[in-house]
Amino acid sequence: MQIPLPPVPLPAHLVDVAREFEDGTRRPVEPRDAATVVVMRPSDDGPEVYLLRRQVSMEFAAGMSVFPGGGVDKRDFDASVAWAGPSPAEWARRLGTDEETARALVCAAVRETFEESGVLLAGTSDADVVADTTGDDWEADRHALESRELAMTELLTRRGLVLRTDLLGAWDAWLTPEFEPKRYRTWFFVASLPAGQRTRDVSTESSSVHWAPARVAADQADRGELAMLPPTYLTCLEIGRLGSPEEVLEIAQGRTLEMFTPTVEPLGDGFTLSLPDRLRPLVAERPR
Repeated sequence: MQIPLPPVPLPAHLVDVAREFEDGTRRPVEPRDAATVVVMRPSDDGPEVYLLRRQVSMEFAAGMSVFPGGGVDKRDFDASVAWAGPSPAEWARRLGTDEETARALVCAAVRETFEESGVLLAGTSDADVVADTTGDDWEADRHALESRELAMTELLTRRGLVLRTDLLGAWDAWLTPEFEPKRYRTWFFVASLPAGQRTRDVSTESSSVHWAPARVAADQADRGELAMLPPTYLTCLEIGRLGSPEEVLEIAQGRTLEMFTPTVEPLGDGFTLSLPDRLRPLVAERPR
């Protein structure tokens, strides 16, 4: 089910479905935890972000432009994973969750970014980061991670690496509306593209990938040139107002996240999806 960008009125049939969940006629499906990472690099037009266009055959967000990411799985709960940066307890505070879940979310964020873009946020210590992941041996490891033949803990141990969790920032948290047939509890992270590393079109779930200034990507979504779900669009809108990846990461270091679930709210004679209060002014400023 495709949801229009805010503050577009919702179709009447979608409002009717949402009401059935509100009055208990229908029960929402249980959401799955997920992590997504806004990989950024500098440009003359503000932070550029790395976007993947999901295959139109996908069950969730088909054809949408998204950031690298995906669901948490059992591999991500390994407490022995090599770790550098803020502690799992500190990440739990920032992400608004328990320590075990926070550790898994951070691990999933790093793993999914490597699987879907070839970018690895890891180094031999908390003072360095892998400079190049384009070799055949790295590609074999990426494939093994993607196929679940290899866990992130195993990859890091064999290569003498640690997760550079300090390279991540906590940005936002969204829970898919109750009326959606597939639901995700998704934490949004931000990270700069490490020096020397290159993104690659490697994800089996995407039909194409590209870099674009976040501001430009939001403009393209407004014009219907890019299809985005509201959280992706709003993230591009917010990041696009900032001058550099460093500025984004500085803001992220001070954030503690609270999960937001869009609900149906009045809009003129119709209805739309609600937004976090801090983002309402950004949407109101957009030309219509």
